[in-house]
Amino acid sequence: MKNHNITIYPFTAIVGQEKMKKALILNAINPKVGGVLIRGEKGTAKSTAVRALANLLPEIEVVEGCKFHCSPHDVNAMCEECLEKVKAGILKSSSIKMKVVDLPVSATEDRVVGTLDIEHAIKKGEKRFEPGVLAHAHRGILYVDEINLLDDHLVDVLLDSAAMGINTVEREGISFSHPANFVLVGTMNPEEGELRPQLLDRFGLCVDIKGIMDVARRVELIKYRLSYETDPETFAVSWQAAESELCGQILLAQKLLPEVGISDSMLELISQICVDMGVDGHRADITMMKTSITLAAFNGRTEVLEEDVKEAAELVLPHRMRRKPFDNHSDKQDKLNESIEKQREKEKENKKEKEKDKNKNEQQKKEHNEQSGKAQAHPEEQKSDNPQDSTGEQPDASSETIFTTGASYQIKQFSPDFRRNNRNGSGRRSKTLTKSKQGRYIKSKIPEEKITDLAFDATLRAAAPYQLVREKNGNSIVIHESDFRQKVREKKIGNFVLFVVDASGSMGAQQRMVASKGAVLSMLMDAYQKRDKVGLIAFKGAGAELVLPPTSSVEMAQKYLEELPTGGKTPLSHGLMKGYETIKAELLRDPETCPFMVLISDGRANVSMNGEPPLQESKTIASMFRSECIQSAVIDTESSIIKFGLAQEISSALGARYLALEDLKADSIVEAVRTSAPFEFSVSSGSFSA
Repeated sequence: MKNHNITIYPFTAIVGQEKMKKALILNAINPKVGGVLIRGEKGTAKSTAVRALANLLPEIEVVEGCKFHCSPHDVNAMCEECLEKVKAGILKSSSIKMKVVDLPVSATEDRVVGTLDIEHAIKKGEKRFEPGVLAHAHRGILYVDEINLLDDHLVDVLLDSAAMGINTVEREGISFSHPANFVLVGTMNPEEGELRPQLLDRFGLCVDIKGIMDVARRVELIKYRLSYETDPETFAVSWQAAESELCGQILLAQKLLPEVGISDSMLELISQICVDMGVDGHRADITMMKTSITLAAFNGRTEVLEEDVKEAAELVLPHRMRRKPFDNHSDKQDKLNESIEKQREKEKENKKEKEKDKNKNEQQKKEHNEQSGKAQAHPEEQKSDNPQDSTGEQPDASSETIFTTGASYQIKQFSPDFRRNNRNGSGRRSKTLTKSKQGRYIKSKIPEEKITDLAFDATLRAAAPYQLVREKNGNSIVIHESDFRQKVREKKIGNFVLFVVDASGSMGAQQRMVASKGAVLSMLMDAYQKRDKVGLIAFKGAGAELVLPPTSSVEMAQKYLEELPTGGKTPLSHGLMKGYETIKAELLRDPETCPFMVLISDGRANVSMNGEPPLQESKTIASMFRSECIQSAVIDTESSIIKFGLAQEISSALGARYLALEDLKADSIVEAVRTSAPFEFSVSSGSFSA
């Protein structure tokens, strides 16, 4: 019987996604390119391509028995154990397939970088290292699915190791380093939230992928998949020739890579494109140079051409171009294409000029004709350049907005003090105690389980009073297990802000809705900076809708907010109930969530859920928020001369901070959040308490 579990889907049989496949191949040829970030929809063969590439490549030679898979031919990149084997003359080698190591989103720092046994080091004076994911990934591929959901400090560690080729673990003055050369492949869905620009910039290449829209190609994909699942081995054999050809091309490119040269004109082209596209720093220039050289080697050339630079730019620049949180990405991509094309034309003109200079000693008639052609080319050049220059100066259509508050202003920071212990996550909003070693050391405690983060100073203080009565046995200080103290650390994390927006007809007055949307936009901008999760509920007509489920993508929230229609009755109780259900569901999914609801309405409820008076029903539901201490704020949009004060009544029922629209400023809402009372959430009872 055939074993279908060991047959990997062939890399060359993947239909479409050419950019993704090219980016992976370039990293296989030259790991110094810096990895690749793949952004796009689920089900687009991301993980299939990574595993297929590893299977396509030939086996690698490793030191036998080495836990880091060191190369027996590179002494400079060997671990300490392998170096000792070299000195002793007992080093042996073997061959293994290149590994694809998966890093789960829930991984801890110790799982990623490895751990040092501090207890063993103190007692025995010896270093004992337990390898982590980075050690297993050495000379292989490290695959991180949904990398945007990984803690920022872990992403920093991954990118540092990928760039330096070394992983260093330091604990209380004890340090251990080992080689960590790997191809980093990260995937993400932008709707789940973006990586910080500083982290995006660290990825060498970036590819945006989508599902195939051509019906014929989709049918082809289905047939391939059906054939593979029916008989994987036969399917793999049918693609063996194509696999071998590509493998040979990759190996040839690896050998050719050191011989590839790049001219000054190509370097100038690279730098000019980076300047035109407004990228920060110089990493883009360097990465584009490396990518261009690798592309030339892959194409079997020893010289970088314009086409290599153009293709490299399309892989290197899209995620590095400077943009504000809500800029339109597609417009930036168009600008990139225009800039590349413009630079190509300029480079072609420069080439023509150089060719003409080389022919100065030819016949005078030919030289005269060339000069005449050159004179005629100038008006055309100016004519062709002007529209492009004009186009480049056109205002970006995406910058036009209906928000009267403008696109940029400073708001006060808000940091609800949710006093919770050992919460995971990342962000810049609320302080929390954490087990992460990236947090700030604030105090020590007696460990309740195996110690993972030794408080060296506190341990020495605990041991000091007993040194006179303990047997030293030649040691200057004797530490017992009872002396060990664990560090207590603190860090900042993000919150979950849920906007419940009244989109009924009473909000139809333009200035009221624009002001309301402007206030929400202000908080979205702040949420982007603080790494908060956001959600959006709209209520109008006969009910309420969760327009945007909890997500880290504030860009999606802004998009839905901008397109939010207005009209109909005011089902306020529906909106509050939907908000309550959304928060409770999020707490069940992630008990460590810190929710905050912002209700924007005039409070004129006129639609009931269960036949009660609409206002009374809304107050009853609002009291559920108060009884469970869910923090909230109410923004009253009522602007008529005669005011009913209904939103203020809802605010009292919620136990929320109240703000009137006429007094509303962007920082007033934020202040409402900032000055809210601190609460704790009990996981066991499923509720908040003061």
